[in-house]
Amino acid sequence: MTTNSPLVIRPAVTSDAECVSQLIGSVADRCTISPTGDGAELFYSSISPQAIGSYIANANFLYLVGLLNDKLAGVVAVRDARHLFHLFVAPACQYQGVGTALALRAIALSLAASPSEIFTVNAALSSVPFYARLGFQPLGPKIEDKGVAFVPMQLPSSALNAASWR
Repeated sequence: MTTNSPLVIRPAVTSDAECVSQLIGSVADRCTISPTGDGAELFYSSISPQAIGSYIANANFLYLVGLLNDKLAGVVAVRDARHLFHLFVAPACQYQGVGTALALRAIALSLAASPSEIFTVNAALSSVPFYARLGFQPLGPKIEDKGVAFVPMQLPSSALNAASWR
């Protein structure tokens, strides 16, 4: 999807839940150990429209959507102003800066609302280089749990205090 339209980032609303769930489902196999999703039932239930709607409505979550040409291009969610909970970009919109723009906006808004010394993410294996470019550092080796594989990562406190997040 090549476009000259700017990415519009806005807070998600509960009526976005169905589209958000579909977008995440379209790339969810990148998070699971098995390409078929076997063993990751808990993960898949956590990205259902009902679950997404509950995150959007929950005050402990900052949930944003990114739109290109009025179509959902990506989503980002931060839990408790210190954990990047979701960051997913539609396949047609990947490698166009959508994920970076969403992550930077969500982190900046979270830190402005609640300054923190800790900001973490459980990065899908294929996303580790992306998060490293944003300044996240691995906290340990790959973890496989309940059908998903990820690397726990954290922004160093020195990065959290940088002016770029403000």
